[in-house]
Amino acid sequence: MTQRRPRPTRRAALLLGSAAVAGLGLPRRPRAAPRPPSAIDSPFFADRVAAGALPPVGDRLPDIPRVLDMAGLGRRAGRHGGNIRLLMGDQRDLRMMTLYGYTRLVVYDDNLELVPDVLESFDVEEGRVFTLRLRPGHCWSDGSPLTSEDFRYWWEDVANNERLSPGGPPQALLSAGEPPVFEVLSETEIRYSWQSPNPIFLPALAAAQPTYIFMPSQYLRQFHERHARKHELAMKIKENRVRDWGALHERNSRMYRPENPKLPTVEPWRNTTPLPAEQFVFERNPYFHRIDENGRQLPYADEATMTIGTSSLIPAKTAAGEADLQARYLRFDNYTFLKEASKRMNFDVRLWKRAEGAYFALLPNLNAIDPVWRDLNRDVRYRRAISVAINRADVNKVIFFGLARESGNTALPESPLYDPALAAAWIQHDPTLANQLLDEIGLTRRDDDGIRLFPDGRRLEFTVETAGENTEETDILDLLKQDFLAVGIKIYPRSAQRDVFRRRILAGQTVMSAWAGMDNALVTPDMEPDALAPTSSAQFEWPRWGQFFETNGREGERPALPEANELVRLYGEWRLSVTTRQRREIWRQMLRINAEQLFTIGVINSTLQPIVVSKDLNNVPEQGLYSFEPGAFLGRYLPDTFWFEARKTEGEG
Repeated sequence: MTQRRPRPTRRAALLLGSAAVAGLGLPRRPRAAPRPPSAIDSPFFADRVAAGALPPVGDRLPDIPRVLDMAGLGRRAGRHGGNIRLLMGDQRDLRMMTLYGYTRLVVYDDNLELVPDVLESFDVEEGRVFTLRLRPGHCWSDGSPLTSEDFRYWWEDVANNERLSPGGPPQALLSAGEPPVFEVLSETEIRYSWQSPNPIFLPALAAAQPTYIFMPSQYLRQFHERHARKHELAMKIKENRVRDWGALHERNSRMYRPENPKLPTVEPWRNTTPLPAEQFVFERNPYFHRIDENGRQLPYADEATMTIGTSSLIPAKTAAGEADLQARYLRFDNYTFLKEASKRMNFDVRLWKRAEGAYFALLPNLNAIDPVWRDLNRDVRYRRAISVAINRADVNKVIFFGLARESGNTALPESPLYDPALAAAWIQHDPTLANQLLDEIGLTRRDDDGIRLFPDGRRLEFTVETAGENTEETDILDLLKQDFLAVGIKIYPRSAQRDVFRRRILAGQTVMSAWAGMDNALVTPDMEPDALAPTSSAQFEWPRWGQFFETNGREGERPALPEANELVRLYGEWRLSVTTRQRREIWRQMLRINAEQLFTIGVINSTLQPIVVSKDLNNVPEQGLYSFEPGAFLGRYLPDTFWFEARKTEGEG
């Protein structure tokens, strides 16, 4: 139920700041302030506007658009026109347009601070009362108004509907296990209040895969049993060949993966192509809320086309000039090939730094079903021996030409939480120490091949399992084979299809896996430290401990190591923290425990990601940080501000 109550007398206003911060045109002024006097439309819509099918651009923008100051962002103001061509390997990659568009209620700016985007502003009181203000006059891509009703619809008719959300509201809407009091204050104001602080709420709204707390209610009511006429809904269920109204609503309401061309959006471009297709055409959102300092409505590019093909062929197709902006499905080992092709073709190849905690890490499965291997994996001396046995400098030199960073799985130097001592912990190549630690454990016997033996006579040999999605993993493991043989350990790399790979780990059949480290190593104290504690069954180092946490003890196992339980406790403290200072100290403790305990054994990070950019496409940064979180890959660099030189619009090639 929607509840109302008096507005608090004391609130902390957050993150409006001056227009200079991250190019935001959000000065402190009344919401009735006039829109920019000279809004500039794209010629793309000229015929529709002339025919009366679309209002003039001045009537399509919110009363207070988000103004991006191109000069303040270190970019040039652009022009309208052109089609950004992208290559993808799967129809599910439609979500990449949501990532690249990076349109969220709040977003991370260049300083990794949260600032309003779709929202005009927000206030936070005591870390538990959040008042969100929408931009008056803001519309969805179909022209329907974006108002508090879209938030009420999601909260009452989706998040708290047993058919659509059988598990209840998402975790970001729970604090100490309790949902918020939801209030509609006006057409443009909503409030969420908890009894205890909820520090994950705003970061969840800004995430690469965000928690959506609003939906286009005018469109979606036709699929909801509470709002649709019964006979009309029954006809739609039959026409779409789904089992019930819930399946129909789910199919038509996916905002993150925009498969339904009729679903209104707030993203820069909207999909116009239904499934299935080999090419998806996204055209500019006529009601998009961002403009440049000259009043020119963004995005600059009128269209984006996504061509679906075999992922392994994407580097070759990119080299042939079939993409204007390409990063996905390109690897560092494609760089030389692409750079050579760029001498003949109309594109440049840039190298951005990847921002995982570790591009490659070894993850001993602390929940392996074999009790002998499980006990060994849980011995910190063994994990440390594995780590110091690795010659990281060799991996860096041979695989990455010395351009990466030898590091444990921890925050990057670009993060305010970076600690060089933690990055360097247990990463020295020291076979003598590795042998000493393994002897200390009691693994002193060896066979004729020099492989250590367990007390039961089995050899210290095991399979390192991977998802087999890039050749660099195989190349790194080939180098590690020699390092481990030198200390009496034998490994056998083996790849499996990703779903099989994940299932084997959760079932405890995998002794050790190879995967990336922390998805997000550009961490700030206000970001959730869930990756550092057993919180998810998708964490390959302790899947059943994570499952225990995420199911509130219904499945999985309670963590059996004191340090893992301490991480869970610290994560719980963070979830109830009020100040950034508190959160910073919790982060530091959790990072320290992970570095000392080596639950994940990072090998290398700060590797380089090729970004192929058409020479006609402007405003794509020469250097950047490439990561799913918090940057949404290219999204934080605002692809809606990328623009083509005039010749690109004459023939899209």
